[in-house]
Amino acid sequence: MSSASAALPQPGRTKAFLRLVMIEHSVFALPFAYIASLTAMFAWDRNIHWGRLLLVTVCMVGLRTFAMAVNRIIDREIDARNPRTAHRELVTGTMSVRHAWTGALIAVVVFLAAAALLNPLCLALAPIAVIPMVVYPYGKRFTDFPQAILGLAQAMGPIGGWLAISGEWNWKAVVLGLAVGIWIGGFDLIYACQDVETDREIGVRSVPARFGIPAAIWGARVCHTVTTALLVWYAVATGAGTFFWLGLVVVAAAFVYEHTIVRPHDLSRLNRAFFSVNGFIGIALFVCALLDLLVRGLSV
Repeated sequence: MSSASAALPQPGRTKAFLRLVMIEHSVFALPFAYIASLTAMFAWDRNIHWGRLLLVTVCMVGLRTFAMAVNRIIDREIDARNPRTAHRELVTGTMSVRHAWTGALIAVVVFLAAAALLNPLCLALAPIAVIPMVVYPYGKRFTDFPQAILGLAQAMGPIGGWLAISGEWNWKAVVLGLAVGIWIGGFDLIYACQDVETDREIGVRSVPARFGIPAAIWGARVCHTVTTALLVWYAVATGAGTFFWLGLVVVAAAFVYEHTIVRPHDLSRLNRAFFSVNGFIGIALFVCALLDLLVRGLSV
């Protein structure tokens, strides 16, 4: 093999990186950033600004890709000791650490560049948004509440989406951000329940590992109740119409279903609750919010 051909990217390397960062899970956070962005556009001039919406998308995907890659890099030794995660790319060697770092750095540069194209405030705050993304994977090493750090990281999506359009702080975006952060922190409590025994054995800290699965499930129920209340507050604060309220009814029903199929002594349908139900919640509320804004006068 010549040196020139050796320098070419190996086939499948990009695909391995996309698997590493689970790019399809952007569906959890993107809809709420869109809700915030479109609501800010409605308040601004009632027009959809597609260029800004594209930049918001690039920011969200770029930052989330960086966060997931860094998470996998930092956790690779822990992942190797957990049978559930031992198949991940950095453990099996499908992806090297060097290439994972390369992908992470490209993603964060793309994020910062998109933030710079939005407005000066977004660029100034962008480095701050990176901090919890790096701190989170270390959280399970020093606190029993790493989900709180994850929630803080995820709360930045809607806040950033509003800032991208208005260029200034708005407390309504903070309410939506808190709703999203508490929602994601809550379902991560459920997700962590499947690793309780392994986490206790290898010293990984979490609410389920410290307080038990029943406590984590009840904690998730409280989180999702608070999430629903915050979404109601956001709806009232933004003068939402019938379609948004319909979306909230759908979200509340999905939460009830999620907590019906996941019980402290039956985690067999955990993946359905985590991936299917939570993915549905984000998409359903976004569709209802978009319809509501269009009916109220948002122009395409």
